[in-house]
Amino acid sequence: MRKSILFSLLLINSITYSQKSVLIMNATAHIGNDSVIQNSLIGLKDGKIVLVADATTAKLDKSAYDEIIDAGGKHIYPGFIAPNSTLGLTEIESVRATNDFRETGTTLPNVRSLIAYNTDSKIIPTVRSNGVLLAQITPRGGLVSGTSSIVMLDGWNWEDAAYKTDDGIHINWPTIQNRKFLDDDNIYPGPFEKNKDYVKQTDLLKKLFADAKAYNESVSKEEANLRFEAMKGIFAGTQTLFIHSNTVKEMIEAIHFAKQNKIKKIAIIGGKESWMITDLLKQNEIAVIISRLHDLPTYQEDDIDLPYKLPYLLQKAGVLYCLNNEGDMEAMNTRNLPFLAGTAAAYGLTKEQALRSITLNTAKILGIDKTTGSIETGKDATVFISTGDALDMRSNNVERAFIKGRDIDLNNDQKVLYEKYKTKYGIK
Repeated sequence: MRKSILFSLLLINSITYSQKSVLIMNATAHIGNDSVIQNSLIGLKDGKIVLVADATTAKLDKSAYDEIIDAGGKHIYPGFIAPNSTLGLTEIESVRATNDFRETGTTLPNVRSLIAYNTDSKIIPTVRSNGVLLAQITPRGGLVSGTSSIVMLDGWNWEDAAYKTDDGIHINWPTIQNRKFLDDDNIYPGPFEKNKDYVKQTDLLKKLFADAKAYNESVSKEEANLRFEAMKGIFAGTQTLFIHSNTVKEMIEAIHFAKQNKIKKIAIIGGKESWMITDLLKQNEIAVIISRLHDLPTYQEDDIDLPYKLPYLLQKAGVLYCLNNEGDMEAMNTRNLPFLAGTAAAYGLTKEQALRSITLNTAKILGIDKTTGSIETGKDATVFISTGDALDMRSNNVERAFIKGRDIDLNNDQKVLYEKYKTKYGIK
């Protein structure tokens, strides 16, 4: 009996992950590196992209592929990547028992978000439906939140889903000023107040990093320290230090802090005022993971469209950047990531530059650009086909999607309910 159950599970797993070689013909291919092939040939085999060519000039043997998809009039894109996300770590924000993105404590670099990632989340399929196929799963809270990992948005469990484990450590740089709100729901912003604990909080960070650096440089250790062990990668240059910060003074102090600790890979998350320090960012090769574009400016004197045009300002200055969706209803709104890029395209960026902000740029910042982020031969076959412009909420319609060559199920509960009530009320 046990053997038959085990065989059945193995059979189900092999069926789910079976891969066919696929040739996608005649689609407009948005490569992800600013280039476009109007009439393309894209070949997928053994989980990799093996062919990227112009259908009007290339010669090929169609019989070498198990399936041929004629995508004439449609578009093919590299899978979108959502950085700094709690997708899979929360289900219903208002129900505390479904939230697993924060641990008790202030400095917890050894907390690993990956092991809390729930592949059975009902939200994940709705996100895949809009072309978001990879995500950086990130913890929240405290001064040092913990360690993030990058996952594929399919898989039976977190081990299956893992794409790059423990890619970086996240710190929340203390705010110099805290904003008061005029209501209990934190909707109506009020005046700013000085953070009386700013020096105490920054001193705590400085001590943690100094102790961790000394620990990891020590040849002999009397006993293991899990917190310090978790920080080894940021000193060795194998992990990125992600600094969550928004104002000029805080970002400058955080960058100097990181440089004093000889940390090689640094990225800013948030960066609402990063357009003011582009020279410093460029000089130190620091990327910015821009906060949600669909937001109001911080100060009354700011341009009303400042959040929308921030990607353009960084693009013009030559700073590497990408987009993220942190904020209210964050997990469910991850499906709107492509439309944030669409907004950036309406405020200065070209469509292909906007596409980079959720594909290749993101892959570079997360350190996975050698294997994903663009449609290039040798990279993972993580792509999708849309009948329309994937950055436009009116025409985004993902028909087929592949993660490492696996044909992904694009059904979800929202589509089921749509079909149910469309049929019930006779809507055509």
